Amino acid sequence: MSVDLATVKRVAKLARIAVSEDEANRMVGELNGILGFVEQLSEVNVDGVEAMTSVTPMAMKKRADEVTDGNKAADIVANAPVTDHNFFLVPKVVE
Repeated sequence: MSVDLATVKRVAKLARIAVSEDEANRMVGELNGILGFVEQLSEVNVDGVEAMTSVTPMAMKKRADEVTDGNKAADIVANAPVTDHNFFLVPKVVE
């Protein structure tokens, strides 16, 4: 896959990033270099390699998967200006 100038400009527009013509031309080369490296990585044989969560061996911390409601509704709405039965009240906005 290769990136052209139109693609760089479109991505910049979608990301709402102002990119000058010179910057866009420079980014074409940079993005093509990055994509080339990613393509090289896809050629590496990773059969039998376990996925890692860290560079050092460690056990993942796990908690019991229990459904609770938290019993904190009153604490959550404590700082709200107006509440009713643990619900936030907001003014109606009609435009």
